[in-house]
Amino acid sequence: MYSDIKQKFNDLEAELAKPENTGDLEKLKRLAQERAGLKEVVELILELEKTEKLLAQNKEMLEKEADADLRVMAEAEIVPLEAKAVELKSKIETELHPADPDDKKDIIMEIRAGTGGDESALFAADLFRMYSRYADRMGWKVDLLDSNRIGLGGFKEVIFNVSGKNVYGGLKFESGTHRVQRVPETEKAGRIHTSAATVAVLPEATEVEVQINAADIRIDTYAASGPGGQKVNTTNSAIRITHLPTGLVVTCQDQKSQGQNKVKALEVLRSRLYEKTRSEQAAKEAAERKAQIGTGDRSEKIRTYNFPQDRVTDHRIGQSWHSIGRIMDGELEPIVEVLKTEQQKLNSK
Repeated sequence: MYSDIKQKFNDLEAELAKPENTGDLEKLKRLAQERAGLKEVVELILELEKTEKLLAQNKEMLEKEADADLRVMAEAEIVPLEAKAVELKSKIETELHPADPDDKKDIIMEIRAGTGGDESALFAADLFRMYSRYADRMGWKVDLLDSNRIGLGGFKEVIFNVSGKNVYGGLKFESGTHRVQRVPETEKAGRIHTSAATVAVLPEATEVEVQINAADIRIDTYAASGPGGQKVNTTNSAIRITHLPTGLVVTCQDQKSQGQNKVKALEVLRSRLYEKTRSEQAAKEAAERKAQIGTGDRSEKIRTYNFPQDRVTDHRIGQSWHSIGRIMDGELEPIVEVLKTEQQKLNSK
């Protein structure tokens, strides 16, 4: 059982070890991602095979063993082993056939300041820090792609990649408008202000999933800028890519070279085109869309962070959590798990 999956995993490991592939970074990245996607399910399969072997041994002992005490021991182990085998098979099927195939994907996350002036830019920076800390807790890697900073330490816009295990599944419910209520650092009178930032979570698309025709894009270069718009270097290392058929524009300036910025900008463009296709498909499936927690539309207000009342409220499910400082420090697990559970309930109806 599952021998083809184990064979594919072994084949990927063999390909990764071939000397002729060491110079092809894109191929190595693709192979490593495929291997990582199969690693957990192969570990579950090996655990299942071990469990089934023990189960068979105990059943054989129950039938053939003459010693009554040994038969009693064998019988006592059979029930928990059978339960474990059922659980492992369920986990394997979930890994092989997830409810949302994109759950295992890496993501591109985009955070943009909304209403509220400088305070919204500072809140966007707080959200970036929150997701970065959460990524650290989950063992994920964050890679900054592009940013537009203000002098106070905030972001008008920040775009970054998050890679690791089941990243989209852990962050897909974050798309939408996040609202904050607090006394801004810029407010001397102590009045509570309300401002907002928008978050977009895009499953990362591969070149196989989204192919970009070179004739469909225009690439411009310019000098990277820092807070306030001042130029931070004299070379045109920053990249702007315009996708002519859709009008989508992607910029990237935070990598070390023009070539790296171009590669990252194309990754963002592929993900935006992939998400555009996903959104259009979801719009056609009205019945399914009603059984989702939120639409992913950035205009939808999904959450409020109320600092004076030490409360975070998710408006889609009407639930609140306290200890806002810990949540802003990346302790998002309680919120994420509740959202996943609610989505599973909706899907099962």
